[in-house]
Amino acid sequence: MKILEVNNLCKNYGKGTTLVKAIDNISFSVNEGDFVAIVGSSGSGKSTLLHILGAVDKPTSGKVIIGGVDVFKQKEDALAVFRRRKVGLIYQFYNLIPILNVEENMILPLMLDGKKVDKNYLKELINTLGLEKRINHLPNELSGGQQQRVSIGRALIARPDIILADEPTGNLDSKASKEIMELLKLSNQKYHQTIIMITHDMNLAKNANRIITLEDGKIVKDEEIK
Repeated sequence: MKILEVNNLCKNYGKGTTLVKAIDNISFSVNEGDFVAIVGSSGSGKSTLLHILGAVDKPTSGKVIIGGVDVFKQKEDALAVFRRRKVGLIYQFYNLIPILNVEENMILPLMLDGKKVDKNYLKELINTLGLEKRINHLPNELSGGQQQRVSIGRALIARPDIILADEPTGNLDSKASKEIMELLKLSNQKYHQTIIMITHDMNLAKNANRIITLEDGKIVKDEEIK
């Protein structure tokens, strides 16, 4: 079942002689439970694409459909709610709230949405992420790898349709990077979570089951990984 459809997506900056086509009329779909890596050199358009998929930025033209919802046909208020409920974001620099502890950071999307926390699921996530001895710690009391584990938990807590990971290991050492990739694979396999990850590292991309390569805003390769 398709969870994401991208149709004739374009994102332009500037006009006339200064026109830059950051995303140049691309189309693809992602099935529920897929783990997709989007790769490309700096300036290839992969970050712009991720921001549009996460409804953080708007396209010049084209459609993004997530879970059957035409994302950019929604009004601004509805779009904010949709983003919070249906899309989980994992950033390179964690973006944790410094005055909230591990548990509070993880459940923040539910608190903002006025939703009840599923305590059993929260406990399961905390144990899966290896954070059971850190739940009362603030972000500045955690290592980079531990902070990224918290951000993964925050992305998973609302059971979103899709998780978007923006260079999730880009700020970590090799040991922590390997651990984070194992956790992303685990969330994909254990919770059947659909994940789209952008990375410049082909070795990391090979953890996915599909790799989409961008170049100058166009898809130049789309391959399944066995």
